[in-house]
Amino acid sequence: MHLPTRALASAAGLALAAAGLLAPAPLAAAASVPACTNADLTASYHHSDSGMGHSYGWIVLRNTSGHACRTGGYGGVSYVGEGDGTQIGHPAVRLDRSAVRSFTVKAGGRLRSPLDEVTARNYPRHTCRPAHVDGFRVYVPNATASQYVVHPTVGCRNHHVHLLFQKPYRRP
Repeated sequence: MHLPTRALASAAGLALAAAGLLAPAPLAAAASVPACTNADLTASYHHSDSGMGHSYGWIVLRNTSGHACRTGGYGGVSYVGEGDGTQIGHPAVRLDRSAVRSFTVKAGGRLRSPLDEVTARNYPRHTCRPAHVDGFRVYVPNATASQYVVHPTVGCRNHHVHLLFQKPYRRP
């Protein structure tokens, strides 16, 4: 009796899966690593360069939880001020959506998201409506609670002026 090729392939696949040989190890390991929460990660900002009306740096997320967790993609970044966390202007525009990936971050490990800040003084005062910024409100990916990162600068109250441009989180 000859079994059809599909039946043989299916039987072989089931036997390998049952033996644990078919699933790649990284997928099995990734499934057991919990998603990072806001409490697992600590946000900070690191300036790297400035030029031609821009300031460049990174929002850095460090895993301070004591265990590995998984995250990636985009969080949220916006300017805040007035001493009470009032949002100043438009939140960061997300760039390079094709580069979104998920990462396992070991305890003490970090990810960073490149951030481009356009200088508010590039815009006329009546368009920008300048405002003092105390820092950033940072949301880690998939979180609803935020963190505050000190970063004094000048922003624009006008929500139609985009000063912040963010790329997805990646390894340093």
